[in-house]
Amino acid sequence: MELTHSNSNDVPNPLLSYMIQPGNSRSLEWIRKRDGQVAPFSIEKISAAIFKAARAVGGEDQNLAQELAQEVVWYLQNTIAADTPTVEQVQDAVEKTLIERGHARTAKAYILYRDQRTRLREAKSELMDIVENILVETNRENANIGNSPSAKMLQIASAASKQYYLARLIPEEIAQAHRNCDLHIHDLDFYGKTLTCIQIPLGRLLHAGFNTGHGYLRPPKRPASATAQAAIILQSSQNDMHGGQSFAFFDRDMADFVAGASEDEVYQAMEALVYNLNSMHSRAGAQVPFSSLNVGCDTRPAGRLVTRSLLLAYERGLGRGETPIFPNIIFRLRSGVNFEPGDPNYDLFRLAMRVSAQRLNPTFSFMDAGFNRPYGDEVAYMGCRTRVIANRHGPAVSTGRGNLSFTTINLPRVAIQAQGDLAAFYRQLETIMTLAARQLHHRYQVQAGLKVRDMPFLMGEHLYLDSEGLRPEDSIEPAMRHGTLSIGFIGLAEALTSLTGAHHGQSPAARQLGVEIVTHMRRLVDDFAEQYDLNYTLLATPAEGLSGRFVAADRRAYGSIPGVTDKAFYTNSFHVPVDYKLSSFDKVSIEGPYHALTNAGHISYVELDAPPLYNLDAYESLLRHMAASGMGYAGINFPIDECLGCAHRGIIEENCPVCGSGDIRRIRRITGYLSTVDRFNDAKRAELSQRVAHNV
Repeated sequence: MELTHSNSNDVPNPLLSYMIQPGNSRSLEWIRKRDGQVAPFSIEKISAAIFKAARAVGGEDQNLAQELAQEVVWYLQNTIAADTPTVEQVQDAVEKTLIERGHARTAKAYILYRDQRTRLREAKSELMDIVENILVETNRENANIGNSPSAKMLQIASAASKQYYLARLIPEEIAQAHRNCDLHIHDLDFYGKTLTCIQIPLGRLLHAGFNTGHGYLRPPKRPASATAQAAIILQSSQNDMHGGQSFAFFDRDMADFVAGASEDEVYQAMEALVYNLNSMHSRAGAQVPFSSLNVGCDTRPAGRLVTRSLLLAYERGLGRGETPIFPNIIFRLRSGVNFEPGDPNYDLFRLAMRVSAQRLNPTFSFMDAGFNRPYGDEVAYMGCRTRVIANRHGPAVSTGRGNLSFTTINLPRVAIQAQGDLAAFYRQLETIMTLAARQLHHRYQVQAGLKVRDMPFLMGEHLYLDSEGLRPEDSIEPAMRHGTLSIGFIGLAEALTSLTGAHHGQSPAARQLGVEIVTHMRRLVDDFAEQYDLNYTLLATPAEGLSGRFVAADRRAYGSIPGVTDKAFYTNSFHVPVDYKLSSFDKVSIEGPYHALTNAGHISYVELDAPPLYNLDAYESLLRHMAASGMGYAGINFPIDECLGCAHRGIIEENCPVCGSGDIRRIRRITGYLSTVDRFNDAKRAELSQRVAHNV
């Protein structure tokens, strides 16, 4: 046993007898710490460290630990030139002494402990640097977070949480994979605190009433009260979570509360909702809720009125005509309902295109896509692309489900390491995806330790499926098993370039290989769902906070590789690179097949150089081509510039052409949400500068 005496094996140590001879060496009174400061030298600290390492491997002999500490002191006295040893010299001496005295297991434990302490110190140092930068200005990973005092406090807490989880909670192999950029754990700061997003059962909450923690809100009787409560529900749920909040059937759920009201009253209620969702804050006051509203399929008069009024209020904009950032409106397209001339809601589809051609919203989801059609009217999207319907546990519905967490793999790195060997690529791809699946399951187990009282609105008001019977002290696991665990990817284009010399927009062979790669990934994810009996899904990662992190690490590791690491960002998920010129119809045809494979969520965009307001027929043709290409969710991008001086809106180069003001609000779509350009991080700014328009 380590650090225990044995009468039969003990060998007298000549060093000890030499060490205790008076006058052999100088005394040590001081030690130099890592920050350069000098502190009193303490043999007791050396003995305690040795004993702690010994106990880690079963040793219990404190006297021997003290003897070994004496040997360390003797070694230092007789070998170092300086009168004051450094902390590193003392630790090196401890390792040397333990190994030479035959205590290999204790030495290993000490080395591991020393390495852990080093990483903790580095983490603390890194944290202080991050805090220093945040105090100047918040970072731009999340384009919805401003620069207010509460935003700074939130990001300081976020930075501390990330360091804690990586150093203390997450298994070291997984933590190192995140640090090394083999994979990226999204929303790491909330790893063990809460869940990501949810499709909220708005109708049930409005009909039954709900409690936000400060009293019961009874069911509303007028449209304005109903939309006010809808805003409160979004805000309250966001305070319990870190991701998007969505109503899967806003038109259907709101219809009962506008029946009998005048068109003007309903319009005013929807205008108030848009105002509220762009002004009220959550998440410690640092951001407005990430809100999404699905509409378009309710053909009843009241449901149609909800959709029309919401679209008209969004079209009008905010108080001075500014484009609303939220909510993200998703117009659900379905043949027989609104997609064909003569359908009862076809007029609302035309209105949705008109609004979208001015304001970038709504985006459009396709209910007739082959992977959505089996669910009938139940599929809904949210935010940047999330799709949470799954039927491994419980009914095949969207409402009451959400994403639990997601982790993205660095697909270009897997390709770079394969050096053109496809077999090696697939082997490494399976290895890193298996690690991601393990990490998601670890996070699931951590989250399952949360109690209902930890999420008083989300679980206490029964927003999640199967949360109705849970008490405040119960685990949330019976409800959260309905959520999804998603493995995402970015940089398919760069991976293909690394493997074949061309991306899927340039080469038919690369195009075929891209589909084969993502098909293989989907099979692996489906296998993980079977293995863990959980809703594992494959995500086309939006990569807002991740953008630029992977490519910077890969450029440091592998150098500047043309078409791969020679830019500031990797391409979003399966998208064709933003600087590659091709027609909108060709782009849609190339990206369409990936939607069926990415069952956790997806979106495709077409970039235009100006709003398509005066060519809605071409807009409709493009949406029909998207549907025919198998897409599930898509949007049209174009620049929106607004003068804050006179409210002029158009393409503004520098100063307003009407009033001459240089105070211009520039709105673009970042991943799935709208944002002002000043909130983009460096990688997203670089991407924006390289986007080229796709002619229609």
